[in-house]
Amino acid sequence: MNVNVRSMYLMIKTFLPKYVYIYYVLFSFLGVVNRCVYSTSKAAVIGLTKSVAADFIEQGIRCNCICPGTVDTPSLRERIEARPDPEQALKDFLARQKTGRMCTAEEVAHLCVYLASDEAAYVTGNVHIIDGGWSL
Repeated sequence: MNVNVRSMYLMIKTFLPKYVYIYYVLFSFLGVVNRCVYSTSKAAVIGLTKSVAADFIEQGIRCNCICPGTVDTPSLRERIEARPDPEQALKDFLARQKTGRMCTAEEVAHLCVYLASDEAAYVTGNVHIIDGGWSL
């Protein structure tokens, strides 16, 4: 809760009205085994997102969050390699991806750029899922 919720609150408190945050909260939509507290903290971030959007909309400040599925990052690759059977661990990650592949950081970045752009000037208080169909 400190990392996933309190950190968001403290960042918002420090930077508003200069900054609109984007956070990753897919686990709030899925019932994932062994992720009860983690998923709860992510759901709290959605409530925080909607509340900040409502509180600051009249000042022209937008607040959205992004919910990616599994993103292929160096950190994820390190965690996979640390497993007893890295090859099987990779297969397990890919098996839950309906697209047959993991998301790239660039794909998430494209959504971030859109939400930060003038083209998204009318978008606030929303949850944007980019998970390749994992949450279907």
